[in-house]
Amino acid sequence: MNPRFNDTSTIHKPLAIFIPQFDSHVQAAVLCCRKHELRLRIRSGGHDFEGLSYLSVSPSNDDFVMIDLTKLRAVHDVNPETRTAWVQSGATLGELYYAISQKSRVLAFPAGFWPTVGVGGHFSGGGSGALSRKFGLAADNVIDARLIDAEGKVLDRASMGEDLFWAIRGGGGNTFGVVTAWKINLLPVPPSVTVFNLTRAVEESATELVHRWQYAADKLPEDVSSFLVSLSSKMASFQGLYLGEIKTLLPLFEEKFPELGLSEGDCSEMSWIDSVLYFLGSESVETLLRRTGEPARKVKSKSDFVQEPLPEDAVDGIWRILAEVGPEEGVLQLEAHGGKMSEVPEFSIPYPHRAGNVYMIQYYAYWDGNGVETEERHLDWIRRLEGYLAPFVSQGPRGAYVNARDLDLGMNGDAAAGRAWSCEQGSDWGRRYYKGNFERLVRVKTDVDPANFFRNEQSIPPFFLGSRHVGE
Repeated sequence: MNPRFNDTSTIHKPLAIFIPQFDSHVQAAVLCCRKHELRLRIRSGGHDFEGLSYLSVSPSNDDFVMIDLTKLRAVHDVNPETRTAWVQSGATLGELYYAISQKSRVLAFPAGFWPTVGVGGHFSGGGSGALSRKFGLAADNVIDARLIDAEGKVLDRASMGEDLFWAIRGGGGNTFGVVTAWKINLLPVPPSVTVFNLTRAVEESATELVHRWQYAADKLPEDVSSFLVSLSSKMASFQGLYLGEIKTLLPLFEEKFPELGLSEGDCSEMSWIDSVLYFLGSESVETLLRRTGEPARKVKSKSDFVQEPLPEDAVDGIWRILAEVGPEEGVLQLEAHGGKMSEVPEFSIPYPHRAGNVYMIQYYAYWDGNGVETEERHLDWIRRLEGYLAPFVSQGPRGAYVNARDLDLGMNGDAAAGRAWSCEQGSDWGRRYYKGNFERLVRVKTDVDPANFFRNEQSIPPFFLGSRHVGE
């Protein structure tokens, strides 16, 4: 949970917290809340950056009950022969990775780096991670699901239909129903993979390396399944995962990105599950079963997509803005696309940021302590960095990643502010998250939940009578 909201009196918190143990409990909660005109919010891991799974930022919003899915966390039917598994939405990514590793050392799943993130929210927003360049997003590899809809019915892929099944794989959580479980494809990885990590200080040509990284990152073979650069005020850290051995990785980088100077000392070979631990800085597989990590800091996130490499002087300008805060307060993470991410059509699932994107940027502002002044200083900083990068990122619309939730992009109706629910209003942020897929998501929402029972500040709105059509 984001402690940014812990000491804020204006936050609207749940009237009650309900912890189901079976799908039938979720059905009962849906029917009870409808009867008493209460809304539902669904929490799997609590990692929504704006806290929308467990609170409302608008005091005028409806009273609601929070469904906490932590008791629906089983990972079962992990089958190495069919390469499939079922995972409940309350499980964490760490619990999923652990369960897979207990059955096979050569099967994996392409989801995020952080083990405490809940499966339900991660899959609902697409879910990028260390294997995305090889296998795509988590949601690209979901093949079935169980969902309780606004009528309290339990649906699977066959009974919900392909439109709804399409929408829940990347269209955002708390919009179409409560997904209680997902069936996933497990993907083959070699017995030994290679992780690499090297750091360059700003004064050690970090600007030039980041600039050159942009020209190589999306063009590397997909077996370089992840290639990240993390920028702070003092340095750039280059990290990645290669589905192969060091002896083939080094000549590849010598050919494609010689400026980096990757050496054998920067690399380590290990199993896939050990690579997950490596990026966490842990050696114990039991770490993956912890539902909480280090003490959380207050955070604000944003995201962008880059389609043309930034000029070197623009990269240099990023350092100047990063230097305004400490290295632990401001981080920019650049995540290479290309590979499978460029092969999957942008309409395949709601996540549309595919071919043509060189990399994704995720911005983070972190701070400790209380007080409006401290928070506003960090919010102002990240918004100025976002503004600085505006000329260099995707346009028409400026893309954003829904799992890096950002309410600065806009919110659904707020009665106290005189803002009615509408598709036009929702398109302010909807097109940035979903591009041309937003219109189809609105149609699905209108079909399955026309009364807008499942909703939050950035859920998909239904097409209300009297609203202009979102395509007009």
